[in-house]
Amino acid sequence: MATVKLLERPKQIHYPASDGKPMAETDTHRNQMTDLIEALKDFYRDAPDVYVSGNLLLYYEEGNKHKRVAPDVFVVKGVSKQERRTYLVWVEGKGPDVVIELTSKKTRLEDQQRKRILYEQVLQVSEYFLYDPTEDYLQPPLQGYRLVRGIYQPMALRNGRLRSRELGLELGIEEGRLRLYDVRTGQRLLTPAEQAAARRQAEAARQQAEAARQQAEAARRQVEAELARLRAELEALRRRLD
Repeated sequence: MATVKLLERPKQIHYPASDGKPMAETDTHRNQMTDLIEALKDFYRDAPDVYVSGNLLLYYEEGNKHKRVAPDVFVVKGVSKQERRTYLVWVEGKGPDVVIELTSKKTRLEDQQRKRILYEQVLQVSEYFLYDPTEDYLQPPLQGYRLVRGIYQPMALRNGRLRSRELGLELGIEEGRLRLYDVRTGQRLLTPAEQAAARRQAEAARQQAEAARQQAEAARRQVEAELARLRAELEALRRRLD
């Protein structure tokens, strides 16, 4: 009697969403990371095929859960904007176009060696930026690299800024913070706190305008009432004289 050999199902590999490491080195690093991610999300809010994320595990070799990296900030063009648990390069069809790493003395070897090689040679990230917010070691504290024929070439600072061709933005340090500037308008992208402050200012201005309108309306009604009273007195006087 022939033996029937059962086909084994391929083993399902679980790609963890956490590596157990802290989100950032310091409050400064975390706040800067959050501000950059949210500013970029707002900048691309109307682009359905631009995905912005950060501190998300990115897996770049199918079947190997150890081949992963978690960029502090990254932008991928040509993929959907939906939220993800992890980023699987072979599922999405491509890796990031831009990566920003908030570096420190503790992570300098990781950021300048392993990650740089990975972004350059494996993921072929078009632009790679390093920013040292506490200026522990990196001089100048903002540096950028552009992929040219498969090799990273350093970007030149112009007026203290680096221009990202991929993003259409400039990166520059202002008051000790890494800021983003729209190349077309020259306007600085607002952080969530600045957006909230702008909304509060706009609401305060609206309320002031409404209060002024109501005062003007009350004054108008008062003048009309006074004119009506004077007309009535004049009419009464005219009748007595007649």
